[in-house]
Amino acid sequence: MLPEFFEFYNSTRVVYGSGIASDFKAELDFLGIGKYFIVSDRIISDLGLTKKVVDGLTSAGIEVTGEFLDVPQDSEVNTVNACADQAKTSGAEGLVAIGGGSVIDTAKAANILISEGGDLVEDYSGAHTLTRPLKPLVVIPTTAGTGSEVTQVAVVYDKDNKVKMPFTDKFLLPSLAVLDPEMTLSLPPKLTASTAMDALTHAVEAYVDLQWSPFSDTFAIGTVELIFKNIVQATKNGEDLEARGSLLIASNMAGIAFSHSMVGCVHGMAHAVGGIFRVPHGVANAILLPYGMEYNFEEVKDKLAKLAPIMGEEVSGLSADDAARKAIEAVRKLNGTLNEMGALPLRLREVGVSEDGLPEIAEATVMDGTSFYNPREVVAEEILAHLKNAY
Repeated sequence: MLPEFFEFYNSTRVVYGSGIASDFKAELDFLGIGKYFIVSDRIISDLGLTKKVVDGLTSAGIEVTGEFLDVPQDSEVNTVNACADQAKTSGAEGLVAIGGGSVIDTAKAANILISEGGDLVEDYSGAHTLTRPLKPLVVIPTTAGTGSEVTQVAVVYDKDNKVKMPFTDKFLLPSLAVLDPEMTLSLPPKLTASTAMDALTHAVEAYVDLQWSPFSDTFAIGTVELIFKNIVQATKNGEDLEARGSLLIASNMAGIAFSHSMVGCVHGMAHAVGGIFRVPHGVANAILLPYGMEYNFEEVKDKLAKLAPIMGEEVSGLSADDAARKAIEAVRKLNGTLNEMGALPLRLREVGVSEDGLPEIAEATVMDGTSFYNPREVVAEEILAHLKNAY
């Protein structure tokens, strides 16, 4: 059965190739500008990845007007303001973001202020507050998880209120995404695992959420298959470019999927856990994904049943209920394998969440914007029961 209405839109050009981050002038020529400001972080810079891109740009005759490297683990409002101020002062015509989700979100949010001015929170919070395209933004991801290089979402931390604020607008979509598996080679096993589980969560939730479409389903299913086939190998052997590249593509596909059908209660819980207890987003999603699948079970079991064989489970002769439970079991087994490798925790108590904080997480989940897209109504008392199971 098809949905009564859906919309598919993706204006970001995506290019893939090993080593392409050092030479993509042909793709930049389409954007028609020659002055770029770099947004990254100290770790990426210390690894030499920022220099690799900058050297490629300058050798191609592109002017790099400056660099902002002070992006924290979670982008926050003051960081965005500082980045925007430096970029504007430098005379940049566009931005190049090199890093993971926090770096990319910082660049997206800073691009709003660079292009339009004003106050980030007061003028642009929420959805669809922009009225025209922003300056060109090129994104080179160094993790394979957020898919932010092809999404119309930026998440910025408000430390005063301990919440992660989403900004959603089609004009936040980057102009160009450069996927280079060599840029992810230095990612340690724990980050390889948690970021890929973030992408898996994007895909599973995009597949079952209320705004699903045949387009988002196709990208989501492809993501699930690529991650289940490659996450263990990439975590075990970080030099495997084939596995690295597969996860990078999977993350990108998941970004396209959830940018259209959105995410649900797993992300709502993860946002709350991250905002209140500062748990890294990918880790929170990995822990909470099977519990969110259980929360939505009755509403989505037919779709979960279709995911089970893609996750490598044998479902011949099983009922839809039993096949769907196999999908949840497959996620738990994958988490268990990664945990045995020392790459992933399994419980909220292992990442600094206090048991007496669970009710606050449940209430924050209900208030999170993702609750509007979840296939089952998000009720605090019922979410709390699943959080206790995850604890």
